[in-house]
Amino acid sequence: MQTIVAVILVLGGLIFFHELGHFSVARLFGMGVSTFSLGFGPKLYKFKRGKTEYALSLVPLGGYVALVGESDSNDIPEGFTEEECFSLRPAWQRFLVVLAGPLANIILAWVLFFGLALVWGTPTLLPEVGQVQPQSPAQKAGLQPNDHILAINGQPVQHWEELSALIAASNGAPMDFEVTRKEKDAETLVTKHLEVTAERRTRKTIFGEEEVAWLVGISAKGTVLKEPESLGQAFITGFRQTYRMVALTCQGFVKLIERVVPLDQVGGPIMIAKLVGEQAEAGLPGLLALTALISINLGILNLLPIPVLDGGAIFFCLLEMLMRRPINQKVQEYAMRVGLTLLVGLMLLATYNDIVRLFKS
Repeated sequence: MQTIVAVILVLGGLIFFHELGHFSVARLFGMGVSTFSLGFGPKLYKFKRGKTEYALSLVPLGGYVALVGESDSNDIPEGFTEEECFSLRPAWQRFLVVLAGPLANIILAWVLFFGLALVWGTPTLLPEVGQVQPQSPAQKAGLQPNDHILAINGQPVQHWEELSALIAASNGAPMDFEVTRKEKDAETLVTKHLEVTAERRTRKTIFGEEEVAWLVGISAKGTVLKEPESLGQAFITGFRQTYRMVALTCQGFVKLIERVVPLDQVGGPIMIAKLVGEQAEAGLPGLLALTALISINLGILNLLPIPVLDGGAIFFCLLEMLMRRPINQKVQEYAMRVGLTLLVGLMLLATYNDIVRLFKS
């Protein structure tokens, strides 16, 4: 039950904010909105404010905004005028209305990252050694598990990322590692200076590609420190985290197209529900961080230039602005059919992968 509630709140909330983006910009331009529904299917509760009907529908996973004349300028509901028709508006206005949906998901991710940094602090991986690879430069130099690295060549190291960056920048030159460790017979920590020389080695990236880098042969212990942040720091951290996740998500889509990431790694609603359920049990911070990541994925996915998705409509609006005339309706209809076929195929692939993973687990 906890998983079901968490999935409904996360997915329903993300799609609601997506549609809220479309709704807000459409109303800003004075476009008509006949219905704003939270959920799909039969309407459980509804009320009307102004010309817009607001509804709570049976299926809570998502929502929709019905813009006046969205697909046909002749299909204008009673009480609305041609001036409020979406399809009769300039291309740049339609472009902004469509873009507002994915952008709302990106903004929501920033709000969540900002809140996490402000309330719980930013998780920081400490520069503590977990494992030392046999016959590695680190082992030869005398580095041991549980060593805490204080500095490299006199430069203080506070986070694991700083440690990795300094090793990568060494270019094979000897480095002075200042470490602290607890000796067997010592009651206090002992400080040591070790000379470590990185070697060019091959490692796997998060996408499974092989890359050559300067490495010393150690892995992180996994100790995490949550540093409290001020309002200003949390504001900046939110932007930094959002930018990283957007860049990583875009890179992931590119790697998928390049077939670097296998198609069997594509996941769908079942995998998302499983991840949401796990994080719901682990605690609120993890659930909010996952929600931010899914929100970014939803926003970027909708920006892909595939008809049916927001990205397809954005693409047609850009073409119209460049060519200064509307795109042929038959061309748009044909593209929509192709886009719908691609989208259905992607959904079937994701669902198939999810089911296979369930059986394997």
